[in-house]
Amino acid sequence: METRLRNVLIQWLKSDPALGAALNDVAEEAPSRAQLPWLGLAASASTDWSTKQRKGREVRIALELHNRGEQPDETANLVAAIESRIEMLPSAQDGFQIVTTAFLRARAEQRPQNRRAVLLEYRFRLLEA
Repeated sequence: METRLRNVLIQWLKSDPALGAALNDVAEEAPSRAQLPWLGLAASASTDWSTKQRKGREVRIALELHNRGEQPDETANLVAAIESRIEMLPSAQDGFQIVTTAFLRARAEQRPQNRRAVLLEYRFRLLEA
C-alpha cells in the first residue's frame, strides 16, 4: 500500500492546475534536471495498521519543496497550496482507502545561493479495499 500511496500522491499533486503552474516538477525523490521550484517525495516509511478483518498500513511521507528567492512569502504560498491539495486527496483509492491524513511537522531552511527548502511530513492511515 505504501508504494501505491506514493504514486497516488505524486499524481494528485501533479494534476493540480495551480501547482502545475507554480512548480517545474513533482517527482519521486529529487528530479534530475528540473529547474527550481520543484517538489520531491523525499522519504516514506510504513508500519502495520491492520484490523482483524482488513490489512492496513500507517504510512509516513516526507515531501521536500525546493525553491529560490529572497521573499519567503513565495515559498509560504507554495507550501500552503501543497498542504491544501494534500488535505483534499480523496479517501477512496484503487485497492485501498485513506482513513486519516494528518500533518505531522515541517522544517524550513535557508540554503546557499538564495535557495530555500521546506520539508513537509504527513501520516496516512490506510485500509485495504
